[in-house]
Amino acid sequence: IDQRLFEAIAVETQRRVREFNSQGMANTVWAFVTAGVAAETLFKAIAGRAENRIGDFKPQEMANAVWAFAKAGVAARTLFESIASEAQRRIVEFNPQDLANTVWAFA
Repeated sequence: IDQRLFEAIAVETQRRVREFNSQGMANTVWAFVTAGVAAETLFKAIAGRAENRIGDFKPQEMANAVWAFAKAGVAARTLFESIASEAQRRIVEFNPQDLANTVWAFA
């Protein structure tokens, strides 16, 4: 893992977080946690943007994002509440993997 690259991406993402769509936000937090790179400030910036745009997220994006926050141990109560509410409204759109990842994150 190139730590400097991840740090540069974290800084730039925070600066430009308003430009990110739902897929970009979900993929970013997923990538950081999968790589094992801690970036709490980045996660908080994405949470702030995502919680007001959660209706734009596809089920897989919601599942991946909430899983990444849980796996990283980053508290994002408002984001989790937004995802819980949106997931309940759209639960029939979730495939089995989305359901499993979502319930794991909330466990």
